[in-house]
Amino acid sequence: MKDLLRAWSHRIVVRPLIRGFCGLQVSHGERLPSTGPAILVANHNSHFDTLALFALFPPHAAATLHAVAAHDYFAGRSLRSWIARRLFGAIALDRACRPGAGDPLAACSKALDVGEILILFPEGTRGAPGRMGALKPGVAHLACRHPEVPVVPVALSGFDRILPKDAVVPLPLNAAAHVGVPRRWAGDRSAFMAELGAALAGAVETGAEPILARVPSDTRTSFVPDPGVPSAFAMPGQRLIVHAVTAIARGIAACLG
Repeated sequence: MKDLLRAWSHRIVVRPLIRGFCGLQVSHGERLPSTGPAILVANHNSHFDTLALFALFPPHAAATLHAVAAHDYFAGRSLRSWIARRLFGAIALDRACRPGAGDPLAACSKALDVGEILILFPEGTRGAPGRMGALKPGVAHLACRHPEVPVVPVALSGFDRILPKDAVVPLPLNAAAHVGVPRRWAGDRSAFMAELGAALAGAVETGAEPILARVPSDTRTSFVPDPGVPSAFAMPGQRLIVHAVTAIARGIAACLG
């Protein structure tokens, strides 16, 4: 029943929202793992980032995906916590690493041992639009324990404009996911983290626009044209209306597909 709930929420909510409303464009999707165990890592600027990574996979794979979430953010009995656990298979991670709390990566290792796919944001928290923070070494510790497991970097762009940190209402703008070449642990933690950082910041293998090179403006007031919208709609208000109608059509198509 739990797997069925996750599959249907993936089909009727996650994919229509991300593939439709956000018009997600994916490059090098063939680099995504077809089965686990695997670890996906991505830059983090929006609450939509987790949904975007889930939307990269078909509904039947939803039950194998686990978002690694901060324990202090998703713990408790709130609706947010229930959604995180039941619909996104959230694995709580204690960011404080308090003494006596046990192995903070134990649940992640257990999921990998049974062939699941983890979704991690090495920055540890959402950053400012267009900026990527320093990566925390937790993913390196996990890769060291599971050297046979591929670590796949995914550079996300556009979600920092759609729903940046502290925003409430998303904008129907386009977004992209650039899938990098999978890495495996080779024994050098510094080199491993440097490679991941380079892949996320510049997505060298995919030719993606360097995330760190973008200088953010006021993302909630500045209008970024979408090349998919006819140029006849010159005013921002008109373009947003066309964006919204297009997003609804894409959402319906994603749901039916």
